[in-house]
Amino acid sequence: MILDNDRALKVAEFLLQIKAIKLQPNDPFTWASGIKSPIYCDNRISLSYPSVRTYLRQAYCDAIIENFGKPDAIAGVATGGIAQGALIAQEMGLPFIYIRSEAKAHGMGNQIEGYYDKGQKIVVIEDLISTGKSSIQAIQAMKEAELNILGLVAIFTYGFKESVDNFAKIDCPFVTLSNYDHLIEEAKKQNYIEAGDVQQLLEWKASPRTWKK
Repeated sequence: MILDNDRALKVAEFLLQIKAIKLQPNDPFTWASGIKSPIYCDNRISLSYPSVRTYLRQAYCDAIIENFGKPDAIAGVATGGIAQGALIAQEMGLPFIYIRSEAKAHGMGNQIEGYYDKGQKIVVIEDLISTGKSSIQAIQAMKEAELNILGLVAIFTYGFKESVDNFAKIDCPFVTLSNYDHLIEEAKKQNYIEAGDVQQLLEWKASPRTWKK
């Protein structure tokens, strides 16, 4: 999948500037899974900054066309991919649907919300890929609904081997606007981190479940 180097660095710069990504190798965060992490990423913050929001929307659209061509519809993964997906669908003049983490227990019992036809070519939108679990659950639900998934686009990935393997298992290509390696490069350039912190950040990516244990 095509990753534009200049775009990846610019996205990393924006995410650091607005503090959507925070780096604290010496005071790590604890994820819900219990993993100790030197990085915390909340790309929803980008929606509060119009200039960043616009850049990301256009970057998403460019990445979709470069990698998948124009789909029949855009699908957002709840919850982080919903707002971004709706903005992208509007920009590209396409229908929009979104996928819940599980089917509703009331009403129509939908897991996929919005109108769609079987066989439609879909590009899936996420804001962040860690292990890829939530994205893959959404993709499987859409495949069961007989939608044709071209691939997935997200703002950022930590680059875990686990996520690459998980997407390969369901035969779904994915591309991100930026990634962990570009983030570290930009953070060093902008002096967001000390030179001595880089090794810790690389060690975490190599073995996130055992880092700091």
